[in-house]
Amino acid sequence: MNGDKGVGVWHIILTIVLFASFAVGASAQQQPASEVYRANQGTVGIISGMEGGTYAQTAADLTILDDGTLRVLPIIGKGSLQNLSDILYLRGIDVGFVQADALTYAKQHNLYPTLTQSIRYIAKLYDEEIHVLARKDISSLQDLNDQRVNVDVAGSGSAMTAAILFDALNIKPKIEHRKQVDGLEALKQGEIAAIVQVAGAPVPLFARLGSTDGLHLLPIDLNQTLAQTYLPDQLTHDMYPALVPVEETVATLAVGDVMAVFAWQSHTERYNKVARFVDAFFSKFDQFLQPPRHPKWREVNLTAEVPGWTRFQAAQDWLTQHANPSVAQPTTQARFAAFLSDARVGGSLSDSAKEELFRQFLSWDKQRMGAPQ
Repeated sequence: MNGDKGVGVWHIILTIVLFASFAVGASAQQQPASEVYRANQGTVGIISGMEGGTYAQTAADLTILDDGTLRVLPIIGKGSLQNLSDILYLRGIDVGFVQADALTYAKQHNLYPTLTQSIRYIAKLYDEEIHVLARKDISSLQDLNDQRVNVDVAGSGSAMTAAILFDALNIKPKIEHRKQVDGLEALKQGEIAAIVQVAGAPVPLFARLGSTDGLHLLPIDLNQTLAQTYLPDQLTHDMYPALVPVEETVATLAVGDVMAVFAWQSHTERYNKVARFVDAFFSKFDQFLQPPRHPKWREVNLTAEVPGWTRFQAAQDWLTQHANPSVAQPTTQARFAAFLSDARVGGSLSDSAKEELFRQFLSWDKQRMGAPQ
């Protein structure tokens, strides 16, 4: 008898739950179709990076474009390779932040066979520096052979760049995929030899280090292979007072970040939505240069090209219609020769490699010289 009562009670509870669910579903279905359409038509999903990183912070800045007809929805991502996948396959993702070398890596590993035809970029953003933080007994990258090195979680931009870097230099470390905060603790304890982090300097995780932590930054020199994808850069004492001595620098490489998008066909609904975002982003770009927006926005040159990438047609059309001759400041071959010398390029570059590096240098130089946006 008690058992029958228990069954009866559960039947009543189940009936109430089902009725409530039906009522909620019916209420949602009764929303005017025009309201649902309008909400989705004006919302642009932006896949960024992990919490606390440069991607996540700059993606959050994009919400200043919200104007009632356009709404930017930043979404925490899991790194450049995953962002590429999300742009290609994940519903609701319209734009993504991706390292420029992600395209190189994906092609080398044949990750997405139709990637070249399926991906475009809206604009080249800021550069991010490659950091190799190591124990004091590790004096060069070559010392990392057969050593334990953390490169962040699998699929992250840091893991991808580390793979390209070590392959180009023929270095074979024992790769680990811990979160960088855990990797740093392991490094401090001497459990691993180094960590590789790609991020806009100064990285908060490293900036908090003290001189007593027994760590230092390893120099990275450019060679002919790396020059196809990266630009020379440097880390300074101002960025990392405890890691770089006063009036000294540590040579490193920089990789450009790209605002990427799926190659939607012109005049389709998704194309038109992204085109509205492009117009708002380009038209209101001056707002990103003001505090409290991330300082990395001040390095962005909207006209800069990205080697190996094709620009989204709506973005190219906007730039053509708003062409400003003053953007292209002249840069001489003599200055480029000095650039190569200062960059500590390892080995001799072929003519084709120099031409490619010079083309990248033009964009780099515009940013560093403060060319008008």
